[in-house]
Formats: sequence, C-alpha cells, structure tokens
Amino acid sequence: MGKTVKLYVHWVDTFNRWVGRFAMRLIFVMAAIMLYAIFSRLFLGRPVNWVMEMSQFLLVSYYLLGGAYSMQLDAHVRMDLFYGRLSAKKRAVTDAFTILFVIFYLGVLAWGGFSSTEYAWSYNQKNYTSWAPPMWPVKAIMTFGIILMLLQAISAFFKDVAIARGRPIA
Repeated sequence: MGKTVKLYVHWVDTFNRWVGRFAMRLIFVMAAIMLYAIFSRLFLGRPVNWVMEMSQFLLVSYYLLGGAYSMQLDAHVRMDLFYGRLSAKKRAVTDAFTILFVIFYLGVLAWGGFSSTEYAWSYNQKNYTSWAPPMWPVKAIMTFGIILMLLQAISAFFKDVAIARGRPIA
C-alpha cells in the first residue's frame, strides 16, 4: 500500500478513536440529565419537558458517533458460522468484499443525511412537541456520525486488502 493510503488509515483511525472516546462519555451526560429531571420533578415539583427528547438526541449522538470507533475495534456483531475457520488472508478477502456493501449502504445513508439536514436547516424544522427543538443539530450530528463510519469502512477496506496481499498496515 502506498504512503497516501497509510496516511489516510492513520488519520481516520486516530480521529475516529478520539471521537469514539468522546462519544463514550455522552452516556454520563444523558444520565445526569435524567437525574436532573427526577430531582426537578420529585423535589422541586417542576417537571421538565425537554429531558426525554434531549436524552434521545444524546443517545443518537452516542450511538452514531461511537459507530466508527466500534467498527475500528471490530466490536460489532458478526455471524460466525464459517468465518472463524478461515485463515487470516481469507478472512481479509471476505471482509474486503463484504465491506463494499457496507460502504455503499453508508454512502446512501450519508446522501440521505445531507438531504435531511439541509431540509431541516432550510425550513427551520422543529420537533412536534411542547419543547419544539430545532431538528438540524441532531440531524447534522447523525450525518457526521454516518460520514465517520463511511470513512472508517474505507479504512477497513484498505487494511483488509493489505492483509490479503500479505503486507498489513500497522
């Protein structure tokens, strides 16, 4: 593999590791918001109407921003009927082939995410609730997470091709 590919893999892996480790901490922010809602309702007698949506938005951010890091760590679910019996090179060939479908899927999702975010921004789309938050920030975060997964999938493709060729990228 050339220097450009190695540099791409290094930078994508480094950036996704940083974003993934940041996203892991969002679960604590979500828990704090939920605890605040409980405290506000039980002790102050003032229910808060924005907590459920904010928790959902944070969970979406947690899930999608952490997706690329999960892919990088190979921590996703895999159906392992025959895969585990294959040699490292054959697994790499299999992964390099199947990741192309993932790349296509993520490309379609990214295109839809751009379209949806642009629509939410242009028309000032709001959620139909009493809080009525604007939708573009969460849609932008979702699209960003999908793009990170797409970049990580391309990185995985390069690494698998390198392994299949007998020259893994360190």
